[in-house]
Amino acid sequence: MPWLVKFLLRHALVGIVIAAAFVGILCWLDVAHLGTLLRTHDDGLLAVILLTFGLGVTFGSVQMGFAVMLMSKDDEPRGGRRIRLQRLVPRPVKVAARQ
Repeated sequence: MPWLVKFLLRHALVGIVIAAAFVGILCWLDVAHLGTLLRTHDDGLLAVILLTFGLGVTFGSVQMGFAVMLMSKDDEPRGGRRIRLQRLVPRPVKVAARQ
């Protein structure tokens, strides 16, 4: 698997873990009686799964964006020949004039 794909998947997984922890803390602290609602409702487990999935996509995308934006240019492979580009200098060219 290419290095960049592994890099992105690793950071997406970090975002998903953060989202799962966030949902767990929301339920544990019972913010806005969310934990009580999820525990007492018949479809509480489905709601937790959907909330975790939605936040996982969001936090995973944000984490991947942070990781890409914080990449330095030192991560590029080094070595090889560097061909210096010559400076372009305009030269006059004779053109026959037509009437």
